Parts: sequence; structure tokens; C-alpha cells
Amino acid sequence: MVDIKGKSLSKDFTSGNIAKQLLLFALPFMASNALLVFYSTIDMIIVGKYVGTPGLSAVSQSSQIVNFATMVCLGFSNAGQVLLAQALGAGKKKEMNDVIGTLFIYVSVIAVIFSGVIMALQNWILDTMNIPVESYEMAREYLVICTLGLIFTAGYNLVSAVLRGMGDAKRPFLFIGIASAINLVLDIIFTGVLGWGVAGAAWATIIGQAVSFIFSLFYLYKRRYDFGFDFKKESFIPKGKYIRMITGLGTPMAIQSGCINLSMLVVNSLINDVGVVASATFGVGVRIDDIVNKISQGIQYAAVPMISQNIGSGNNDRAKKVVRFAIVYSVILTIFFMILYLTLGKYLFMIFSDDPLVHEMSSEFIRAILWMFPAFAVMRGSGAFVQGIGNAKLSMCLAILDGVVLRIGLSWLFGIFLGWGFFGFVLGYGLAPYGYAIPSMIYFLAGRWQKRKALAEDI
Repeated sequence: MVDIKGKSLSKDFTSGNIAKQLLLFALPFMASNALLVFYSTIDMIIVGKYVGTPGLSAVSQSSQIVNFATMVCLGFSNAGQVLLAQALGAGKKKEMNDVIGTLFIYVSVIAVIFSGVIMALQNWILDTMNIPVESYEMAREYLVICTLGLIFTAGYNLVSAVLRGMGDAKRPFLFIGIASAINLVLDIIFTGVLGWGVAGAAWATIIGQAVSFIFSLFYLYKRRYDFGFDFKKESFIPKGKYIRMITGLGTPMAIQSGCINLSMLVVNSLINDVGVVASATFGVGVRIDDIVNKISQGIQYAAVPMISQNIGSGNNDRAKKVVRFAIVYSVILTIFFMILYLTLGKYLFMIFSDDPLVHEMSSEFIRAILWMFPAFAVMRGSGAFVQGIGNAKLSMCLAILDGVVLRIGLSWLFGIFLGWGFFGFVLGYGLAPYGYAIPSMIYFLAGRWQKRKALAEDI
């Protein structure tokens, strides 16, 4: 919905040069994701410098728990993104206002529920994860504080998903930039100057997220005519039709996101048995790996709404071309990052930790994790396609195969059954994404998806 008072924030991707559109649309997302990882990485670096290896372990473990809840909320936000993009492609702009209002309330309620559950079960969760004794109390502090700020994390992701669905990549970059700047300053003050330790890093994180989310709401309210949502009270009343659509599409997506993060918790638990050095090394390694993956994930973020718009408009051939260009760009990035990892990997670990034992163990992590990179290169295109057409059930099944069957199964097989220890755990973790990459590519190439009914027809 667009008013004559402003220029719409949404973009039409149903015509024009695909290669150019995808690249220009992806660049802000890649920058946003880089900032997002930088935002979370700040905690690790500063904690590593001022608190040491136990602090690194605490932050890496607790952040995985909060990420689990965040990713479930994001699953429902992404469902709204797909609905909005297909509605935009079909020209149903009036219905978009009701979808956005329903989505805001829906995701907020889920975030509040998760916060309550984590707070109530914090002891059981930490015990189940086998948190090292040296890190236990710090992990509890970080978990409690970040859980209190979960509503702001979910809110930021919600706003970003809505804007992605409308084809806007610039505003998410602005909002995460604000959060990153605030987090950096407060991290140095709270953890370094005031000596609050892990708790200081947690407070810096949620304050940065809160300010960013509040600013995003204020900004979008001032630009509501351009944004396409009127912010009227009645628009925030959930509509039964869209609750059902978000639930139907979002539940598999939430399960998908949750499974991947649940597997992270299980693998972390296995590695924690090896000791605090292994726990810290894996935490740092996953964070470095996240930098690489999140930047390339910007291509997928851009491809999803482009695919959705073209599916919504009935232009399947154009949607296929988006997938192909996404894979080409992802392969180029993957080759670059693999070279970077091979040449500078150990030095990256040194940025996070001064512990020579972590530096020594980092070589094992690097040798194992490199097997993951080709899978992610394929998934940026094929995964965007499965999500963009709205086939949430397939995406969920592949995520369970990746996150539960393979990630946990292979980590146990290599790490425990074959006795490869830390290297085996990381190798199993790295090989698991092929369970998503290969089947999703086969599905795309087979072409049976062209018989599916577009979601936009029911909006």
C-alpha cells in the first residue's frame, strides 16, 4: 500500500536485468550480515581479551541457546517475508497491510513465550549442555541477560524480514549499523573499563538491539506511507486468515531453523566433554565460520524475494534464472573465502584468543570445517528457491536431515564411534549441510515444483 505522500520502499523484480538486480540487491544484505556477525563477534573478541578462555566458552554456549529461540522466531518472520513478496509480485498491495500487522503480533507473542520458557528452564538447559565448570556461572549470566532482550532481537529480525520481502535492502543495513556501533562502544565500557565481564558483553548486546529496534519502528512510522503499513491500532489486530497462513508456512520454517540450532547445542554438548579449550576453540571457530557464511548468505536473502515475486507473478522461467545467478555468485565467494581460510585461518583465531592451546587446536577445526564450504555454495541458490516458492514442508524435511540426522549423527560417528575426537565432531558438523544442498538442487532441476499453486493466489 503506497500513499501519494511518498515513494514506495518496495521494489519490482519481475522485469529487468537479473544478474545486475541480484548483485545490487545482495550487496547491502551482505554488508548487513557482515555487520550482524561483527555485532555478535565483538562480544567474543572483547570477552576473550578481558575474561579469557572460560569467558569465550560461556558466551559461545549461551549465545547458541538464545540463537535457537531467535531462529525459531525468524522462521515465522521469513514466512511473512515470502507471503509479502508473492503478494507484491501479484499486485496485492492492500492485503500487505494486514499481513504485516498480523506478523508483528504473532512473532512478538512467540518471543515472549520463549523468554519465559528459557528463564524457567535455565538450570536444566545449562546442565544438559555440559557447560564446563569454569564457565558455568558466566554462561548463566549471559543467558539470563540476553533472554531478557529476546523481544528486541526478534523485533529487529521481523522488521528486516518484512523489508526484504518488499525488496528493500538499505534499511536493514542502517538498523544493524546502529546496533553494531552501540554494542561496540558499550562492550568496551562495560567489559573492559568497568570490568563487568561476560555480563557487560550481554548488556551491551541487548541495549544495542533495543535501540536499533526502537529506532527502526520510529523510522518506519515516520515513513509509513512509503513503507506500506499504516501503524493504526486496528491494523495490529491479528487476522485469522493470515494467522493460519503464517502458521502453516512458518511452522515448518521455524522447525527448520530450530533443528539446525538444536543440532548446534548437541554438538556443543559433545565437544564440551573434551574440555574448556575444545569448547572455546569450537566457539571461536563457529563464529569465524559464521562470518564467511553470513556474508555469502546475503545472496540468498536477495534471491528469496526475487524468486517469490516472480513465482507470484507466474514468471517461473525468470525465477529459475535468479537461482542460477545466485549459485554463480555463491561459488565465486566460496572460492575466495576458502583461500582466505587456508592462508589466514590460524591468525583469525588469534584475534579472539590469546590462549596458545586454542591456537594449536584451531588447525584441527580448519581442516575439518573446509568440507562445508561447497555445500553452502550450492545452498545459497537451491535453498533460496525452496524457500522462495513457499515449499516449507520440503525445507523442513531437508533441515531435519541436515540438522538432526546428519549433523548429530555424523558428529557422533566420527567423534565418538571412530574415536576421532574434536576433529571428528567438527567434520561431522561440516559435512551435514550436504543433506540439504544435494536434495534441494535435485528438486530444483527436476522441475516438478512448477505444478505447485502460488501462495499469492490465497492472499
